[in-house]
Amino acid sequence: MFNTTANAANIYPATGWAAGGMVGYDFVGPRVELEGIYRSNQATRQFQQFTAGANFNDTAIMANLMYDFRFGSPIVPYIGAGAGIAFVNASALGGSASSTQFAYQGIIGVGYEIDQNWRVNIDGRYFGTTNPTINSPLLGGVTYNNNNFTLMASLQYKFGAPSVAPPPPPPPSVAPPSFMVFFDWDRSNLSQQALTTIQQAANAFKTKGNARITATGHTDTSGPESYNMALSLRRANAVKDALVRDDVPAQAISVVGMGEKGLLVPTGDNVREPQNRRVEIVIQ
Repeated sequence: MFNTTANAANIYPATGWAAGGMVGYDFVGPRVELEGIYRSNQATRQFQQFTAGANFNDTAIMANLMYDFRFGSPIVPYIGAGAGIAFVNASALGGSASSTQFAYQGIIGVGYEIDQNWRVNIDGRYFGTTNPTINSPLLGGVTYNNNNFTLMASLQYKFGAPSVAPPPPPPPSVAPPSFMVFFDWDRSNLSQQALTTIQQAANAFKTKGNARITATGHTDTSGPESYNMALSLRRANAVKDALVRDDVPAQAISVVGMGEKGLLVPTGDNVREPQNRRVEIVIQ
């Protein structure tokens, strides 16, 4: 603690001690604290040819704003500042005083995070207050500067549940079985290869038990759009009829005509693309 009087007396402080505690909230970067701390110093006070002992102590309640510089390491540098009130007690040369003063401090330090909850800090603090006055029978009222530099070590515990590993992702959804039947240009009749594919779809339906089938017809972009819409529906119905012949109940089958929509191979208008002339069979 470094203290000087406003007139003829000088104070030579010895190294003192400080102890306190804090509670706060960590925003992961910024954090706020409410701190209570007690500081005590012995000193030698010299007035002209006389030397006498002096005692000084402060009990301060401080609101601090801190900022942690996090670089992905357990070592965390930080800075901060605080303001509050200090209850100051001083005695020297037969006089004493107790007063409440405005207090302020600047902080710079470094912390080490032992784990998710425990952390140790070492910091340096400049602490000061507005100027108290000692009423001495020898000098009368003497106002002095009340400030000090403090080296602090602290241990912090962070309350709250530690971070929990996120739940495992849900299993990937399995696409329903599907089959594809292709057609010649401007045709809705089924080739032998198409009938084989439809038989495979019927067998897959029977293994699922309670299921439904959607047969969705498509065309390429050649020809009028309205004609193609009707052609796609004829193709879907041709597939439905073949499925019924393979012992799939008709009420389990839905047919949809898409016409030129939903091209498997994107093309311009009036393009004959074999892979776009198809019926997609989906079992759900």
